[in-house]
Amino acid sequence: MTQTEKFDPNSFNLTEAAASHLGNSISRTNALGVRFSVEEATGCSGYTYELDYVSLEHQDDLLFESMGIKVFIDPNSFNFLRGTTVDYVQEGVNEQIKFLNPNVKAVCGCGESFDI
Repeated sequence: MTQTEKFDPNSFNLTEAAASHLGNSISRTNALGVRFSVEEATGCSGYTYELDYVSLEHQDDLLFESMGIKVFIDPNSFNFLRGTTVDYVQEGVNEQIKFLNPNVKAVCGCGESFDI
């Protein structure tokens, strides 16, 4: 079974708040959608999340829609992101995208990287 055959778009979700925030950003940039990926951390141990606005689809991207937003994920990153919900949170003057990832075993002290 290939990566794509195991792909289940229901195992990665955006909350309404995240979809609204990302949708506003997409409309300002004329992007096709949003690419989520996981990269090895450079400062702390483990991994970091990456979010990029997509102007060109990669051939191997896993593509689906969540809350009306086109979501692009490369197959290797999907293994780390399976089961994740992405949220957008505003607390006072602070705002951030939060990844609620059930695969994470530990988060570094600064909150920027994680281990699986």
